[in-house]
Amino acid sequence: MNVTPMIDPSAVPAPSDRRIIAVASGKGGVGKTWLSITLAQTLARQGRRTLLFDGDLGLANVDIQLGLMPDTDLQTVFTGQVALTDVILSHDETGFDIIAGRSGAGGLARLPIERLDALGERLVDLAPAYDHVLIDLGAGIETTVRRLVRPAGTVLVITNDEPTSLTDAYAFIKLTVRDQPGADIRIVVNMAPSTAAGEHAYRTLVRACENFLKFTPKLAGIVRRDPRVPDCIRHQTPLLSRFPNCEAAEDVAAIVQGLTDPP
Repeated sequence: MNVTPMIDPSAVPAPSDRRIIAVASGKGGVGKTWLSITLAQTLARQGRRTLLFDGDLGLANVDIQLGLMPDTDLQTVFTGQVALTDVILSHDETGFDIIAGRSGAGGLARLPIERLDALGERLVDLAPAYDHVLIDLGAGIETTVRRLVRPAGTVLVITNDEPTSLTDAYAFIKLTVRDQPGADIRIVVNMAPSTAAGEHAYRTLVRACENFLKFTPKLAGIVRRDPRVPDCIRHQTPLLSRFPNCEAAEDVAAIVQGLTDPP
């Protein structure tokens, strides 16, 4: 049976949309997916229609952190079985919608540029139905990650205070500034031992950006290290469902405030 692919090979890169927020990191292990989920849940609790797209193609784990086993995901979209809108899952506990990926799907991790750009266009097409669309990107600076950044009006780069994390965050910023001059790039320092330590890490990263890129990314916020976060991840439970008033929840709420305030 012949199927019609979702992707138009002649598609051009999608324009950026202020409703779309990409959540990126130069390296893994900095809490990017957890932060994406918590941002989405915070937005949803404020009554904002929110979609979380698992853009970590090939190593998706939003569904794992939420304890979900979706019947359909991006794999079924790219094999032509269903449309992208057909894989949107409403998550009642958090109040936001999800498009799940497929962990271990090597084909998704090796999508050609034309398909990645067309996927970005589909997200732009979906954006008017929501107040916010979050893209939880894969870690690193591979082509898959950099192409899925393009539809985003705001890019959150997640780092911690470790030198390797800061170096990899700088590498991601460098390539994004080169690919998208004028991009709205903001820094989140996650798992900071203290607010002061988070501010120090931010200043370290900003100095490198200013010295070598002549670019100053904004500080989106600092999330303090909180033992309740790994507890929630182990229990596959969203933070705000388990510990809505903890320090990390307060810090994420402050980030959301900055994202939703009028420019």
